[in-house]
Amino acid sequence: MNTKNKILITGGAGFIGSHVVRRFVKKYPDYLIYNLDKLTYAGNLENLTDIEDYSNYSFIKGDITNQEFIRELFRKYKFNGVIHLAAESHVDRSISNPLEFIYANVVGTANLLFSSQEQLKHNQNFHCFYHISTDEVYGSLDSTGFFTEKTPYSPRSPYSASKAGSDHLVRAFFHTYKLPVVISNCSNNYGPNQFPEKLIPLAINNILYNKPIPIYGKGENIRDWLYVEDHAEAIDLTYHNGKPGETYNVGGNNEWKNIDLITKLCEIMDRKLNRPPETSKKLITYVKDRAGHDLRYAIDSSKITSDLGWKPVFDFETGLTKTVEWYLNNKKWLNNVISGEYEKYYQEQYVKR
Repeated sequence: MNTKNKILITGGAGFIGSHVVRRFVKKYPDYLIYNLDKLTYAGNLENLTDIEDYSNYSFIKGDITNQEFIRELFRKYKFNGVIHLAAESHVDRSISNPLEFIYANVVGTANLLFSSQEQLKHNQNFHCFYHISTDEVYGSLDSTGFFTEKTPYSPRSPYSASKAGSDHLVRAFFHTYKLPVVISNCSNNYGPNQFPEKLIPLAINNILYNKPIPIYGKGENIRDWLYVEDHAEAIDLTYHNGKPGETYNVGGNNEWKNIDLITKLCEIMDRKLNRPPETSKKLITYVKDRAGHDLRYAIDSSKITSDLGWKPVFDFETGLTKTVEWYLNNKKWLNNVISGEYEKYYQEQYVKR
């Protein structure tokens, strides 16, 4: 094993994290990949059953807000790099419980930065602290323009404010302690294994069982959508080749109004389920708009394209169709998540053995 590549990936049992863990474990067999996850409602080890027995993969259950636990973890394993994805990420939950987001996203990131900085003192091979953030830190756009890496921060929700705070901490550790860091701010992800509180898997599940599809306001909010495997590739390139201290915006160049996205999803679902056209569309239900709901997000990804050679591979209809097919072929996974049965997997695999 090449012990100079011992990478801690936080939040690796979550949606994006599981795709990143799988990519690194399979693509880099000489790396040692440590997946740290608290296994809250969005962390699901069933996302990683295909690689759990790989010799270069280890799972660690733990909480990034526990400073002493994190310090001991770094002392024990002497990580050479961190890819930090662990975060509370659902805006609605942040509105009802903002302190939980502050602890997880700000304090948790601070603990990881502190231990990484300690590790750097003792290990000159420490490669990178890579912090994955969101385009929501930039606030809201009107009908024109794009977020760039120089767009001023203007977060509008407790979630985006907590992520903005963690971004600032990461930059502070670069300037103050010379910790090699990179940040990426990404647009909305979609694809397999996403927890069904998010728009696309929520709609898929509700269509499947003929439940109402809730749409905020008039469905006119616009988001830039990126297939999760494209994001995992961007993370791979940024971790290995990103310039310390730099920020890279990652987007799909793929803007959709929520109502148009759901209409397209209804069409695909009707086709896959052999239902008459327009059947699923009748399930669309408009609900009261979210407090502080940003109108539009759109990412300018030209920097990561020019500097690192990244660009998305999947067009939206292809990615959306692949996503629908995955959920339809993995109804057991979906039912386990919704029912909470997925929580038993950790007990069976890691506790009762």
